[in-house]
Amino acid sequence: MSATLFENARILDGTAEGAVEGHVLVEDGLIKDVSDRPITASGARRLDLRGRTLMPGLIDAHVHVIASEVNLARHALLPDALVAFRAAKIMHGMLMRGFTTIRDLGGATQGLRAARDEGHFEAPRMVLCGKAISSTGGHSDGRGRWDNRENAWIEARLGALGRLADGVDAVRRACREEIKAGADYIKIMANGGVASPTDPIAFLGYSRDEIRAAVEEAQMAQTYVAAHLYTDEAIGRAVECGVRSLEHCNLIEEATARKAAAAGAIACPTLVTYQALKDEGASLGLPPESVAKIDTVRVAGLESLDRMRRAGLTMAFGTDLLGEMHRHQSEEFVIRGQVLPAIEVIRSTTMHAAKLLRMEGKIGAVAPGAFGDLIVVEGDPLKDLSLLTRQGKHIPVIMQAGRFVKDAL
Repeated sequence: MSATLFENARILDGTAEGAVEGHVLVEDGLIKDVSDRPITASGARRLDLRGRTLMPGLIDAHVHVIASEVNLARHALLPDALVAFRAAKIMHGMLMRGFTTIRDLGGATQGLRAARDEGHFEAPRMVLCGKAISSTGGHSDGRGRWDNRENAWIEARLGALGRLADGVDAVRRACREEIKAGADYIKIMANGGVASPTDPIAFLGYSRDEIRAAVEEAQMAQTYVAAHLYTDEAIGRAVECGVRSLEHCNLIEEATARKAAAAGAIACPTLVTYQALKDEGASLGLPPESVAKIDTVRVAGLESLDRMRRAGLTMAFGTDLLGEMHRHQSEEFVIRGQVLPAIEVIRSTTMHAAKLLRMEGKIGAVAPGAFGDLIVVEGDPLKDLSLLTRQGKHIPVIMQAGRFVKDAL
């Protein structure tokens, strides 16, 4: 693999309060050298970035790559091949927006990751939980009130985001099966949700014993639990039970955020999806019972960011978009920038997301030994976060593992 030398770059990865002038050498898929002095690299392709910003490849820590439709119950019935080809297209779009690593929060399979790793399609690096685990009637149960069919045949389909498990023993078995299949972490549904038909937002999806069982199984496998959470009550009990990754958190109070920070948990807000659902959900097939729940979490979203910031709770970048709304992925940057300093928004998609994914030093950093995942941005994102939007318009270079996937400088 040929070497690439980025010269005169404004390096921005969140480790400093702003961008730092320097030079970066990428070789054999990794960042080999970072220096404030010129680097000698005979034979390397040289790119002069004067006036441009060099960042690590962006990380989206909450996606659903298989979710090609908004109506998730209907989506679960689609043929696996159709879901797979649509997912490949969705992921390619993410890569072209500068996201070189993603964490899927339910639905993507090891087969889909293997296809990506074998080079059958270009996509971000994938961190997976397998199927999200939910109680009957919880956020992974797409059956309506009059639908009493067994759920097992739906769970086996690629288009299903989750599976059901009731009781401590069943939760343990579900966790073990996902870990056996190669899950990097465990995802549980510990609160009601918008896209599911029979669970109000305040619904507490699992008992404490069931949550603790999932946490113990994850810990025994040297990993962690991520939980779908909205209400302050649900977040507090999840933290007490050892959940590490707190998804959404729209209704969190500052005292609970402080408790979560003290426990070493990390939040992953996903604000853009609620605005997109409000604007487009109904027209794209979101059922009326789901539309009615959107504003409960949407309106509180920005306030939750401020509360978590004041409490010192680390926040990673996530989007949680569905169907045709995936195109809004990068608008999360601008939404967060309404409340948070731009450098904190940048850190959410670099160092904080890398910590959540337990890949510190490998992704989300411009440092020797990290993967050669880099993007070049025209201008300064700290002054204008919208430079990261518009489907990569202001990102002429995207490199993944030392290879150019976009080269328009």
